[in-house]
Amino acid sequence: MAMTHTLTPTADLATDTEDVARLVTPDGERIADPDLDRWVADVDAAALRALYRDMVLLRRIDSEGVALQRQGQLALWPPCQGQEATQIGTARGLRADDFAFPSYRETGVVFARGAKPADYVLAWRGEEHSTYDPYDINTASQQIIIGAQSLHAVGYAMGIQRDGTDQVAAAYFGDGASSQGDVNEAMVFAASYGAPVVFVCSNNQWAISEPVTVQAKFPIAGRAPGFGIPSMRVDGNDVLACLAAMRWAVDNARKGNGPAFIEAVTYRIGPHTTSDDPTRYRDKEEVERWKGRDPIARVEALLRAQGEFDDEFAASVAADADALAAEVRAAAQGAVTRDPITVLDNVYAEPHSGIEEQRAWFGAYLDGFATEDEAVAR
Repeated sequence: MAMTHTLTPTADLATDTEDVARLVTPDGERIADPDLDRWVADVDAAALRALYRDMVLLRRIDSEGVALQRQGQLALWPPCQGQEATQIGTARGLRADDFAFPSYRETGVVFARGAKPADYVLAWRGEEHSTYDPYDINTASQQIIIGAQSLHAVGYAMGIQRDGTDQVAAAYFGDGASSQGDVNEAMVFAASYGAPVVFVCSNNQWAISEPVTVQAKFPIAGRAPGFGIPSMRVDGNDVLACLAAMRWAVDNARKGNGPAFIEAVTYRIGPHTTSDDPTRYRDKEEVERWKGRDPIARVEALLRAQGEFDDEFAASVAADADALAAEVRAAAQGAVTRDPITVLDNVYAEPHSGIEEQRAWFGAYLDGFATEDEAVAR
């Protein structure tokens, strides 16, 4: 299943959507792929409906996050519209005891791993360092530093080797992060030590305002074999192909064959974050073209063709999405901001003299703005 890209470099090769593994076309037609089919042979209509539901709920969480930021309830939000298939498909390919290392945009991975409504918003509101305990859902806190989580994932995977278990770590990052030293160093270590880690690169075409063609003339999946890592390039808007690719990669790692790399070719429909204006650097026609490859619409079309999608099912999913959105909104609007000095809580597991010194300094600083009663209480 390893892929070695020997294509002639062109201006648009890195964005090519035909040189990908695919099981469901943009029109919702199920097609055969001998390399992928065996990995999703168990996915029946019920499982496909579950994947559809996951993607719809994820999109609703995402739209709620954007709305809450616009209303001043959140400081920032990184939209993931258009990338639902990549996130849900790969995350559902992990086992519960595997450990995921997501970037800031992987809301869908956090959702699939079992996050609660408040977990999506409280960190973006600035109320918590991390809104969930990573060990409750076997998912690291979403990483803001570009590519750093790839090193964390490899380190964790090397720990798995020494523990002698068959868990797998998964590192998620974007096309922009693939040019970072951290990601490349992580692949060197993973290949050298045969670490059980899967690298998932979401090629969403834009690293903030830089198109992928600036940093990649060849498909990004073609880089991994240079490190000795087998790779696969899949249609990132095809949830079934993403699930199959992840199952292949996880199986490879779990059997002791070392790391694997997935490039999911997808698109970021919205801005990089809510502080970004994508109309300044990309054409409306490009966005509309990718909207025609919508990952949710293609699964709906496939289910309808199979006679497995009706008004009752659609209403049920819509009701679930409404209920989840209401919980997310209530968590943001009902958040109680703690005293600023609590930012120093839980920095270390045990008491630390350096933190105590900082607490004394910061407390004195805050007292300069407090009333007498507040200063005494603090």
